[in-house]
Amino acid sequence: MQKRILGKSGLEVSALGLGCMGMSFSYGPPKDKQEMIALLRTAVERGITFFDTAEVYGPFTNEELVGEALSPLRDQVVIATKFGFDTSVDPRAMNGSGPVLNSRPKHIKEVAEASLKRLKTNVIDLFYQHRVDPDVPIEDVAGAVQELIQEGKVKHFGLSEAGVQTIRRAHAVQKVAAVQNEYSLWFRRPEEGLLQTLEELGIGLVPYSPLGKGFLTGKINESTTFDSTDFRTSLPRFTAEARKANQALVDLLDTISAEKNATPAQIALAWLLAQKPWIAPIPGTTKLERLDENIGAVAIELTADDLVKIEKTAAQITVQGERYPEKLERMTGR
Repeated sequence: MQKRILGKSGLEVSALGLGCMGMSFSYGPPKDKQEMIALLRTAVERGITFFDTAEVYGPFTNEELVGEALSPLRDQVVIATKFGFDTSVDPRAMNGSGPVLNSRPKHIKEVAEASLKRLKTNVIDLFYQHRVDPDVPIEDVAGAVQELIQEGKVKHFGLSEAGVQTIRRAHAVQKVAAVQNEYSLWFRRPEEGLLQTLEELGIGLVPYSPLGKGFLTGKINESTTFDSTDFRTSLPRFTAEARKANQALVDLLDTISAEKNATPAQIALAWLLAQKPWIAPIPGTTKLERLDENIGAVAIELTADDLVKIEKTAAQITVQGERYPEKLERMTGR
């Protein structure tokens, strides 16, 4: 497995990480705990060193799972987790009235202590603000994380779905190691100023949903049905009509993958890896065969001609449907 360094932070991670959310939360019922522990440990054997979780996933159960699985391998892995939601409110409200934010410094420190216990570790490698809280100055947030770093409880500070000005303000107080935003061939907003800012400041990018929440794998079409607990049922981009319209993007990946003797998912990930050397995507999966498929993307080299071909074709495709309901979309880019 190739390694990458997130910006100028010195934080080295596997070129491909593993998003753990779906093991416990959002993509249908929670998966079997022992099977997921085995999958996480196999991922380490396969060379993955970068694991992503959050207190709100469950809430709490995903951190507990990651902690149990990886504590025997702690010196081999980088664990990222997140703060910023009021977990006394059912996180499934994200599909309804919307989540409640809380990034007050006192709360950040309480979350850190609780996450350390659940993760069975004495330090969090990368601690992200999950969403920007408009009621708390980002300088106060950065200051609270800085104190945790000084206390040795956190190594690096991250932001998720933050806007460019917020990133600059936070970075001026405490250097930001990484920003975690959605980025893929079907969501390219980071190219509109974010990537340029991260390059200027020396901050890494950790794309979540690099496979379009599963859509870019080619395993989902207009007739696919989702479990009632699957949050994709609430996403405008996952209506049957939108899925039918967006099939053109999968067709593009199919064409390139046939030429490269690869899969659409591998091409989607290889495309992301080819964008910048400080990008480390975190596709999630609960299946060993998908884990191995994703890892295979790291070995695929897209030539300059391949990238031009993808760019030209993708430019002619208009992706249909918003990625989030309005209430959740308003919480991004602040």
